[in-house]
Amino acid sequence: MKRLMNIITALATLTGTAVPTLAQPLYTLSGQPEERVLTMPRGERVRYRAYEGIPYVANVVDPEYQTLNFYVPEPAYDDNRSVPIFLKTNVGGYMAARAGAPSPTDATGRALQEGFIVVIPGSRGSNSTVEEPTGGKVYTGPAPAGIVDLKAAVRFLRHNDAVIPGDKERIITDGTSAGGAMSSLLGATGNHPAYEPYLREIGAADVRDDIFAAVCFCPITDLDHADMAYEWLYRTTNSGPRGLDGELAAVSDELAALYPAYLESLALTGPDSRPLTADNYMEYLKTFIISSAQAARNGGADMPADAGIVLNDGGRGRAGEFVVDIVMPDYLAYVARRQELKPPPAFDRLGVAGQEATAENRVFGDSGGNPSGFTDYSLRKSEGNPAAAISDGMRHRVRLMNPMNFIGDPAADTAPHWYIRHGAADRDTAFNVPVNLYTLLLNNGYDADFALAWNRGHTGDYDLDGLFDWIKERLARAGR
Repeated sequence: MKRLMNIITALATLTGTAVPTLAQPLYTLSGQPEERVLTMPRGERVRYRAYEGIPYVANVVDPEYQTLNFYVPEPAYDDNRSVPIFLKTNVGGYMAARAGAPSPTDATGRALQEGFIVVIPGSRGSNSTVEEPTGGKVYTGPAPAGIVDLKAAVRFLRHNDAVIPGDKERIITDGTSAGGAMSSLLGATGNHPAYEPYLREIGAADVRDDIFAAVCFCPITDLDHADMAYEWLYRTTNSGPRGLDGELAAVSDELAALYPAYLESLALTGPDSRPLTADNYMEYLKTFIISSAQAARNGGADMPADAGIVLNDGGRGRAGEFVVDIVMPDYLAYVARRQELKPPPAFDRLGVAGQEATAENRVFGDSGGNPSGFTDYSLRKSEGNPAAAISDGMRHRVRLMNPMNFIGDPAADTAPHWYIRHGAADRDTAFNVPVNLYTLLLNNGYDADFALAWNRGHTGDYDLDGLFDWIKERLARAGR
């Protein structure tokens, strides 16, 4: 694999002075890019040029992850200034992700085929480490390192606009699961000053990091409220397929009881402009599941007889053409039977009822690799102290990892366009989480497209025809 030479320097390096606090990365196209061909699933061959291994910050903390790759399809070799940029993050489980290459089976290959420039940055995460000179190991990716790196990658592209091809005003980000959360953070937090100290620390370019559109598949986000959302939704399954009893059942009940106050604090309104509360939210949520089931029924799918789906003749399963209702406890039990639900708390589990750390506990850990609790509830349960509270520093870190805190904030340049998908059988987080993200965006006047994909679990980059039709329509609206 060929790499570019003369990849990145700081302005100060060019002038022979010391590196300033906020270094300006400069990028030079030099050497010959590697010419490649990607063969798509139907046999189409996409020719492209590969530029790889490019550090995107001046003060690299972790050289294994703080690089990006970009790929230019053949139609854009010469006339590429107006070509959209498709930025894919491969983050999963809030772990580190290396800069990747296009794949014929995900959105990166399709983006190249559509003529888009593809950027795949690496980023630090909960498992990224570097060796100390003394032989010790330092964890480089505690939150908010992952989102800071991705924002720095966006800034790198914009700072080097004159030499890196593509329209930097038309950056579309894409991610799945924790990557979907990162895409949502990129979309929600554009140019917000809260991230500036972290960006200065790693020598990110002093330019904008807002984006045009965020594509978010099954985003594992709103972490500080996701435990209560999960228990509020799935509590009806505790004595059924989930089989909770004793201490964990009590934890589930306590978390579920906290959710109505949080929901009210969001001040969400439904399509009829009525406030959404715990009293009417389940009916609101049901509309998305009915829509998902109806789309599948229109395509000829049979409805599962045990999923609580009511068809227009009052029957279940094969009878009737129209989905008129869903019995939600039955539907949630159906989801729980497909894949075992997470034990409570689903995300901040460290030490609660003697349980081990989750991936989310690790991303809020420290440089020594020690996981940490990140909600008051779980800290109080694990310590047995009803007055315990997370530190102000932890509260700040948690805030920076939640896009819900920035949508509607006048200090953020939030992306105008959003595409959010979640599986209708995905139990990795509660349906409430993506539905609330979508609703908050709508309530604040953003263009958001959301659907639950019928009978789909925790996956991403599906229905690429629909995704790229949506992208191209938004680009056309913007005159691009």
